[in-house]
Amino acid sequence: MTGDGVPERKMKSVAEPKSVDQESADYVTGSSAPAAEAVTLEEALGVQVRSIRRELDLTVSDLAGAAGISVGMLSKIENGQISPSLATLQSISKALNVPLTTLFSAFEERRDCSFVKAQQGVIIERRGTKVGHQYELLGHGLGGDIVVEPYLITLTEEAAPYTGFRHAGVEFIYMLSGEVLYRHADRTYHLRPGDALMFDSGAAHGPEDLIKAPMTYLSIIVYGRDRH
Repeated sequence: MTGDGVPERKMKSVAEPKSVDQESADYVTGSSAPAAEAVTLEEALGVQVRSIRRELDLTVSDLAGAAGISVGMLSKIENGQISPSLATLQSISKALNVPLTTLFSAFEERRDCSFVKAQQGVIIERRGTKVGHQYELLGHGLGGDIVVEPYLITLTEEAAPYTGFRHAGVEFIYMLSGEVLYRHADRTYHLRPGDALMFDSGAAHGPEDLIKAPMTYLSIIVYGRDRH
């Protein structure tokens, strides 16, 4: 109570707004994958200039002379240490005989993404697939050194057991419906909805006993891309 008999109001504490960095720290995944590094425009320009110069088999001195700039400046540009003027970049692009926009292409790198609407995945036939085994490809077309193939696999009442699948990479299975005894190498696993199995897919594997059909499971196959 205050001196004049008016109930005293408690002041609510006002929380200070969080900074962007603080908010970002609140939202992190459980993955142990290293964070993707942000590349500045200067760094991206430097990487691109150096890459094109080396493809043309030019030395730093060769390119600097052709562009009319000092070796020291070109070295700083390639190391992302300075922000070159538009005139300087034009000179470098002419000396390299590429459009000016080419120097910015590394900074504007496109990150691939694949979106497949429900029931619109590509139905495919895999080698060794038996009658009643349906494979629906849920994503495709991403670049990089690693290939990821996500499938929704459906085994119908007519499906036959088959444990002879073998292929490169690692496979992850997540059971959605039904029950199956799944064999990998010399062991079998009783998979029910919610169960997960990850294994070296170079060993023989596949459904050995279809206990409760129809059954569906998510299968994600990961392997290195063949560059030959």
